[in-house]
Amino acid sequence: MEEWVTVAPWRQDRTYHPPEDHCPLCPTRPGHPETEIPEPDYYIAVFENRFPSFTGEQGRCEVVCYTPDHDSSLGEQSVEHIRDLIEVWRDRTSELSRLPNVRYVYIFENRGEEIGVTLSHPHGQIYAYPFLPPVLKRELRAEARYIRENGRCLYCDVLEGERQGERTVLGDENWIAFVPPFARWPYEVHLAPRRHRGGLLDLDADDDESFARILKGLLQKYDRLFKRPLPYVMAMHQTPPGRARNDHHFHVEFYPPNRTRDKLKYLAGSELGAGAFIVDARAEDKAAELRGA
Repeated sequence: MEEWVTVAPWRQDRTYHPPEDHCPLCPTRPGHPETEIPEPDYYIAVFENRFPSFTGEQGRCEVVCYTPDHDSSLGEQSVEHIRDLIEVWRDRTSELSRLPNVRYVYIFENRGEEIGVTLSHPHGQIYAYPFLPPVLKRELRAEARYIRENGRCLYCDVLEGERQGERTVLGDENWIAFVPPFARWPYEVHLAPRRHRGGLLDLDADDDESFARILKGLLQKYDRLFKRPLPYVMAMHQTPPGRARNDHHFHVEFYPPNRTRDKLKYLAGSELGAGAFIVDARAEDKAAELRGA
């Protein structure tokens, strides 16, 4: 046990698959009802979620709209635009980390109806949790234990194991995108800086440029894989507020639910009941598919 469950019954009333002309994340059109963004156009917009999981002193939930174009996606944005989005993510991480009772700032994107998305407009979210989420807690504990026993960063050693390139999808001198040997989803990919960075606050200009370029390249490969937009969850794992920067290696995890073009991997008895993932795919094979996309 020892895991918090957030109860937020008001989220049952959140907007559910509205038609495009009633999308609350589009700019407000002249002569139409006001949306969440009361401007006729915008570049990148951030605002508090109207149906938050956490409110007041218990935390914060924010929406990040990537673009005013309703039919676009994160991967379709220019490298320059994504670089600016990284700056937005960094700014919100810094701001939210200073709020009282916030123990973790989590940036993520849910994409596609298969994931349960109810608004198709390109957007992500930021949760400022009043507790340390269990996945990150286990990750930090494992990293701390590894540092005590080996004197090195666990994730840095994971990246050392990718030098052969069999599981690499794409990368450059600063960042790498790869299918980890411990992937739980067939097309799971981790995107990470090659040099140790604790989080968005530690990235320099070169890091930002490479991050934007490799992120865009990965998302384009995902969409070319089956020649249609691929659903996924994007999850950023960065150092919690107040923790030493060398305790954790910043990385972004992607979980597409597809196991083939038309079949999804469902979480069933072993995964949900026992917490033990079973994946019927080799990381090397899936990385090769993505490289060729």
